[in-house]
Amino acid sequence: MSQYDVLCIGNAIVDIIAQCDEAFLTDNGIIKGAMNLIDAERAELLYSRMGPAIEASGGSAGNTAAGIASFGGRSAYFGKVSRDHLGEIFSHDIHAQGVAFDTKPLDGTPPTARSMIFVTPDGERSMNTYLGACVELGPDDVEADKASGAKVTYFEGYLWDPPLAKEAIRMTAAHAHAAGREVSMTLSDSFCVDRYRAEFLELMRSGTVDIVFANSHEIKSLYETSSFDEALSLIRKDCKIAAITRSEKGSVIVRGDETVVIQATQIRELVDTTGAGDLYAAGFLFGYTQGRSLKDCGDLGSLAAGLVIQQIGPRPRQNLKREAEQAGLL
Repeated sequence: MSQYDVLCIGNAIVDIIAQCDEAFLTDNGIIKGAMNLIDAERAELLYSRMGPAIEASGGSAGNTAAGIASFGGRSAYFGKVSRDHLGEIFSHDIHAQGVAFDTKPLDGTPPTARSMIFVTPDGERSMNTYLGACVELGPDDVEADKASGAKVTYFEGYLWDPPLAKEAIRMTAAHAHAAGREVSMTLSDSFCVDRYRAEFLELMRSGTVDIVFANSHEIKSLYETSSFDEALSLIRKDCKIAAITRSEKGSVIVRGDETVVIQATQIRELVDTTGAGDLYAAGFLFGYTQGRSLKDCGDLGSLAAGLVIQQIGPRPRQNLKREAEQAGLL
């Protein structure tokens, strides 16, 4: 018996989310739609210039873990916070979502990571992330029982920035594969792919990673092509399963020669795209670990993503299990 459905590993970040206009991004040198890594000084500057903001626990894989728990799945999380105010917010929120989170917090500096997210009127989010305590996640934080006891381990590509985290992921993947489990990753961001293209491809081709999540920009960046179809044909050969999201065009899932096209969920209003890919992965992995078809997995992912983009913040406010039941998916 597996102890958990999904173990998620990621940067434990508290999101500070505010709405802004396009001019604010230009005036402050923020790359729209990207995750911009910043230092403590710039974090203070941007914070001082922000309008009214919402503080919410985030971090890509943390959002996925929370989403899986909301579907009724058993999820666990590895991520590093500091013993400070934001660390307490993060720990409280992820436990309240029903996620097993036992990573020992840091005493002292650096402080807990935070991401200042500016949402423009079109719903696009531009992230400015100070990694803080995140970069201290390392091999000592790997809990072998969780690593070998989860059906799927899922980690975010953003973790490839801090070197210690790479060791932790490879160690966790080794535990998982030794126990006959699977490992998945999200490519996270096209700028992240540009930084680590060769390493991401090696993770896939070596069999360290079985399942890959990406959006259309990230997969094209991975294979350095402007053609989505070409990138899709290449990724088929490099991993067991790939799930590629395409915003309002839905998503495409490939496994060998098999192709499954998923429709996007109809929404009333696009409010904030923060967390869309994370919640898609949550729905997909929940379905996958319950033995559902790829079509069902994609539909569950599409539902969760469609719900989260109609609210401010990256974690679902609705009970996803109830929503899926009402949609006839469970």
